[in-house]
Amino acid sequence: MVYFQRVSDTKFRATDHASGAWNEAEQHVAPALGLMAHVLERDRDRRRDDDLRIAGLHYDILGPVPVGEVEVVSRVLRPGRTIELVEVELSYGSRAVVLLRGWLLAQFDTGQLQGTELSEIPSPEDLEPWDVSGVWPGGLIRSIEGRRRVLAEGRSQAWIRTPHALVADESVSDVARFIGLFDVANGIAVRADPREAFFPNVELSTQLFRSPEGEWVGYDTTVSFGPDGRGVTHSIVHDRNGPVGLVTQGLTVRPQR
Repeated sequence: MVYFQRVSDTKFRATDHASGAWNEAEQHVAPALGLMAHVLERDRDRRRDDDLRIAGLHYDILGPVPVGEVEVVSRVLRPGRTIELVEVELSYGSRAVVLLRGWLLAQFDTGQLQGTELSEIPSPEDLEPWDVSGVWPGGLIRSIEGRRRVLAEGRSQAWIRTPHALVADESVSDVARFIGLFDVANGIAVRADPREAFFPNVELSTQLFRSPEGEWVGYDTTVSFGPDGRGVTHSIVHDRNGPVGLVTQGLTVRPQR
């Protein structure tokens, strides 16, 4: 009931629960992105005690990775007292598979300034149960519970959660757990049957203005396809208290027939 098991200080073994939706011999990248955020936070906490917060993350997905052992290494690119830029690399064998650059920001009391005009979405209890595996295969998809309402083609609101731990026998923050489900957004509001079109994302970016809490991850998602093979999945991400930030995914769109 876990996505990864730690092998050493920098190496992790993916379980079958992390297998992907496009190819079950490959990892779904969602848990891997959460793992990288977890490694980033653990490295931060080893280096300093002021708990800089994750503000923005950008992941470049360089290629598929088999379900197996990966190495994850974190390094500081831009050190600072109140702002840091950190890079995390996930590799399989000697090949880099995912690169992450993340901005960490110091905490300041902005309680009197907080606010957003982003719309809330219905609670999980107000949406119909959704069998995600009815559309997508893979161990990750089978491991999650979903609730969804479809608003239009390529437009949906949904909540998902998983009972599986991201890393066996390790404390993982709500932020890293949330990020470990962000890549699922690309399958929430599909514009095309995945048997007829191939539309994986080549990158994912997220910006958070509040730290998420709880087990349910909410999405207000819109998918757009252009005329020449490019697409974008855009999601406002929620916890039960409201919006927490956004996720965008750049897609390569390719007809399969």
